[in-house]
Amino acid sequence: MISADCLKVEFNSTPLFSDVSFVINKRDRIALVGKNGAGKSTLLKILAGLQTPTSGTVSKPKDCSVGYLPQVMKLTDERTVRQEAELAFEGIRQMQSEVERMNMELAERTDYESEAYQKLIDQCTHLQEHLQMVAGAGYEAELERTLMGLGFLRSDFDRPTSEFSGGWRMRIELAKLLLQKPDVLLLDEPTNHLDIESIQWFETFLAQSSGAVMLVSHDRAFLNNVCTRTMELSVGKLYDYKVGYDAFMKLREERREQQLRAYENQQKMIQDTTDFIERFRYKATKAVQVQSRIKQLEKVVPIEIDEVDNSRLRLKFTCSDRSGSYPVICEDVGKAYGDHVVFHDVNLTINRGEKVAFVGKNGEGKTTLVKCIMQQIHDYTGKLMLGHNVKIGYFAQNQAQLLDENITVFDTIDHAAVGDIRLKIRDILGAFMFGGEASDKKVKVLSGGERTRLAMIKLLLEPVNFLILDEPTNHLDMRSKDVLKDAIRDFDGTAIVVSHDRDFLDGLVTKVYEFGGGKVKEHLGGIYDFLQNKAAQVDQLERLDVLFTKPLEAPVITADKQKSEGALFYKEQKEYNKKIKRLEKQVSDCEQSITELEAAISILEAQMATPDGASDMSLYEKHGKLKRKLDEVVEDWERVSDELEIIRQ
Repeated sequence: MISADCLKVEFNSTPLFSDVSFVINKRDRIALVGKNGAGKSTLLKILAGLQTPTSGTVSKPKDCSVGYLPQVMKLTDERTVRQEAELAFEGIRQMQSEVERMNMELAERTDYESEAYQKLIDQCTHLQEHLQMVAGAGYEAELERTLMGLGFLRSDFDRPTSEFSGGWRMRIELAKLLLQKPDVLLLDEPTNHLDIESIQWFETFLAQSSGAVMLVSHDRAFLNNVCTRTMELSVGKLYDYKVGYDAFMKLREERREQQLRAYENQQKMIQDTTDFIERFRYKATKAVQVQSRIKQLEKVVPIEIDEVDNSRLRLKFTCSDRSGSYPVICEDVGKAYGDHVVFHDVNLTINRGEKVAFVGKNGEGKTTLVKCIMQQIHDYTGKLMLGHNVKIGYFAQNQAQLLDENITVFDTIDHAAVGDIRLKIRDILGAFMFGGEASDKKVKVLSGGERTRLAMIKLLLEPVNFLILDEPTNHLDMRSKDVLKDAIRDFDGTAIVVSHDRDFLDGLVTKVYEFGGGKVKEHLGGIYDFLQNKAAQVDQLERLDVLFTKPLEAPVITADKQKSEGALFYKEQKEYNKKIKRLEKQVSDCEQSITELEAAISILEAQMATPDGASDMSLYEKHGKLKRKLDEVVEDWERVSDELEIIRQ
């Protein structure tokens, strides 16, 4: 669908990456990974046609549509949520207007036998068929499903977008993009402003989407659930793996070990050659050999090794004096703004040393309760008590804006560090990607993500015994998140973490407080225990809805008729389930065949690239047969997938 050939990008003659070539195929689910500054966002912009590479080309068919969601975009506030989302259907509305115009022209004209009249009929028919395929009958319902899947309520649809925060407005832009159903989706950090429920809905949406997806994300769980192919930008090169993220990490480590061995062998060869040259440089009998070795050295291409993963450095952040046994106790706590009740009757007790998570949709009161605990909000009802000797360290979502802009990165941390930790400031900064000259930058020249990381380091060095972190991972890459996670887990004090990052919370928290509907519910166990229990509750409610809601709406019928209709319903449901399973198996079989055929084709193409293989015509015949077979299987897969999608609706 999209082909990139020999892409190269330079900034001030310094290469960002070079010789980058790859193809995005139908149904690809690609994770684009790499350190901050490796060029991920730049590559997405080039594929979206918003930036021109220094050299190289990007090719795509004329009818291939591309949708791009950047990390930051300019948003307008002139419409309601529904009106803004409906802009996704502007093309559909234009087609509808064109069909209406053609129909009116056909009704007014009388030259029924003319070639022009017949041509107009053909054009109108073709456009109507295309319109039906693109829009279907229920695109308004699809708009509502998408907005609600991303966390909006029906009552939000007619509210002006100006009433929403930047994060919610980004969700509107994401909804517009998804509703347009482009052939290729390019997503740059799409989950930064989504809660756990919306992320899970988004994962399901992408899994069912028929287009290709390339995304940049630091949410490991999201990548594992969505992507089946991983591309890494590292030291200016692109490495392409036909596996998901976790499998990629294992292969990446193997690749780095191979690079290291090759590098060591090359260095030894260079040293041996240099020693030979120095030893015999002035001996006439060895002049030919010396010149040969000199030319050999000139031809050596240095082997580059991927960046060392400094995030494996383990940090131990010391806790201040011991707090009381119960740092926070809430008894019937409530908070309302006018008639809007944020939450009520909140009862919770957090024990010393516990690590707990606050989860729930945005706007359900997580940050509000945190501010009550911080005593930034005083007009709540009920009783909220802090334990003896509690010293709180608070990371707010705008924490990065509170840093002193006129001092350097190193000085910012040096002023906050105490004790022996001051001897490790350079290591700590390196682990959070402020190594080398970056530590001498002024804070005012840092990006938003860099400021967030710096604020996080500063907080974790302060002597506190109670950490409250509100969305701490939004701008951190995976390596930095691993450092932070280990630091919080090893922290001897208590911690509240407000986060939507399941992988970050997994293994970190032992209790989850769920915010929703004005209530706060306590769930013992980790984040995945909570999600599994919640999924089981949803399934149970759906079964109860089928068992009880349907009979209540039905008219009174006799026992014999009820038995007959029940048997008929059961039989129909059984046939429906059988058909679903059969189609799902066909889809799975097709996908397996596609994977095997693509692997076989890759092997043949590698053989054809060799001098012997280039002249072996039998390889070309096999290659042609496999390509034709692959096209047939892809067509079968598309047909069965469409049939399955129609039945499920």
